[in-house]
Amino acid sequence: MFRRIVLFGVILMLLPIATKAQEWMVVHRQALDAQWSLPIAVDSVLRGTLTADGSQLLITQRDGFVVPMDKEDVDSLTLDDLAEGEAKDKYQVFQLFVYTEDGRDIVSREEYIPCYIGLNGAGSYGSRWAHAGIRGRGNSTFLWYDKKPYRIKLDKKQKMLGLDRAKSWVLLANFRDITDMMNTYGFELGRMMGLPYTNHTRYVELFVNNNYLGLYQLTEQVQQGENRVAVSDERGILLTLDVDDGPNEAPSATNNFWTKGYNMPAAVKYPDDELLTDARLDSIRNVFGQLEAAIKAKDYAKASTLLDMESMARYLIIQELVYNVELSAPRSVFLHKDGDGPWVLGPLWDFDAGFDFDWSNMYAGHTFFSNYRETVMGTNPVRRNGNYSYVPQFFTDLFGTREFVELYKQTWAMYADSIVSRPWAEVERYVDGLRRGAIQREEQQWRIRGKSFDTELQKMHVWLENRARFLDDLVKNIPVPEDVKPIVDEQVCGTINQHVTMNYWNGYHQNTQVKVNRARVLELLGVDDSSFEENLMTIVPLKTDGTEGQNGTNGVFGGWFGANGNPGAYAQGHVYIEVFDDLFNWDCGLYQENCYDEEHTVVMQYQYPVNGKRLKVNVRVHFTITSGWW
Repeated sequence: MFRRIVLFGVILMLLPIATKAQEWMVVHRQALDAQWSLPIAVDSVLRGTLTADGSQLLITQRDGFVVPMDKEDVDSLTLDDLAEGEAKDKYQVFQLFVYTEDGRDIVSREEYIPCYIGLNGAGSYGSRWAHAGIRGRGNSTFLWYDKKPYRIKLDKKQKMLGLDRAKSWVLLANFRDITDMMNTYGFELGRMMGLPYTNHTRYVELFVNNNYLGLYQLTEQVQQGENRVAVSDERGILLTLDVDDGPNEAPSATNNFWTKGYNMPAAVKYPDDELLTDARLDSIRNVFGQLEAAIKAKDYAKASTLLDMESMARYLIIQELVYNVELSAPRSVFLHKDGDGPWVLGPLWDFDAGFDFDWSNMYAGHTFFSNYRETVMGTNPVRRNGNYSYVPQFFTDLFGTREFVELYKQTWAMYADSIVSRPWAEVERYVDGLRRGAIQREEQQWRIRGKSFDTELQKMHVWLENRARFLDDLVKNIPVPEDVKPIVDEQVCGTINQHVTMNYWNGYHQNTQVKVNRARVLELLGVDDSSFEENLMTIVPLKTDGTEGQNGTNGVFGGWFGANGNPGAYAQGHVYIEVFDDLFNWDCGLYQENCYDEEHTVVMQYQYPVNGKRLKVNVRVHFTITSGWW
């Protein structure tokens, strides 16, 4: 069924038409050397008019929402059946049209603006015309870049381009990533390795209020739901470890906390705010704390009942392969749990901070792929001897157990031969779709000086192949530890007092260190120097109540301490201690904007396992800050 409606004269009236629900009015538009079709459900249209000067076509919906289009962009109006085709080409680029209420700009990440969306399924999938809301999303990607990511929330659950029914959808701008393929590669790799609830990719060209915004990646919102993270409504948990959602960056949120064992910033994504009572939040913290305690105790047997170890091994392999430094913050690390079942890592999210991104020009740069030999966790992850020595020990302490290291090596060996080639084959299919015109229009819309899609894509492929070969040797050579007794008890063996004077004017760059007597520490621990194993030693900052705080420094160990002596975030810190390779000579410094002539007493704690007991030695450091010239 195909009927043409000719545009002529000053006013065009589209009277109500008796039609089947699947019939659509299709507006053909020509621009940027391409033609797109905007589908509009016929049974939602009240009338169409031309403005008095004949410059615009106004399509008025039954609820009063008006879709305006410049007449010069409209090639024709047809009435057509846009049912799904038999051959579904998910690799092509589709078109998504968004019309906001009163043409309002999308400037908020909190407030949804009412809108209509028109999604052209291009014969492969059903087209959509639906009422929705749209807002900005993301953190750095929304704040730093002109091309913004968005979140769309439909009024009713619907399929989108063959993806399962839901209300919430994400439009990733991928502005930092010239290839537009980093998230796609990550998702395809996760699906190949069997991580549950891994996202899918559909590429769309986005129009907002008739303005062409370029190429976007349409994918699922990470959330609980029957077609998303399908944990139960009653006892399911979806958790994220994320600095931006945690207590420091989101202090007014009621869904976040510091984790009990490793002091990581966490936020509960499900249960949502309506279901998340204070008691439920505390319960989730305690349940996650049980897992942390088992990992920290090197109790693999217990930890493996609380955590799906295969998902942990696969998740860490993926993060290390793409050199995703977000693991170190942490950011965008999702875990889910259903009832009494184990915690499972995933879904995967956010890969455009990987691939050796050049953070020295993070606000405006688009440089990746310089060095394939850098690591997040290191050649010996339990020592965190990579480029991000402060990666939370939640991800690395398991490498202190023989069972996990063997599982990690076995998992790598299972996928090593195809870890690049299989996901990349899918990437190339999407690339073929982009090359039918969309990527050229994207490059025209968002000109990045000195960068081209083809060049960056080739760099990405070469970098991945080189990195896979590099990691093959690295994984094979990760040390396999001997069997260790799980920690079942702990004891504070003594305290060492230190006094250090720091010069205010030297700020972060002091001429002195905190020098701890190694022999005295071992004496208090009751450990002979010949049997001491440095890789088993941990150093943690203590709060004034004696509990452990978080390491907010770039060191393997350390802490930023506030005015009250408690470890916390850099921004509120007065003094810091930072420990790198030498466990007994600590760097120190101060934040000049936060302190002047002051004195601070802070506590760091050595922890060392011996025969199933965690032995501890406190080091109390008294800092005197002077403002004299030395």
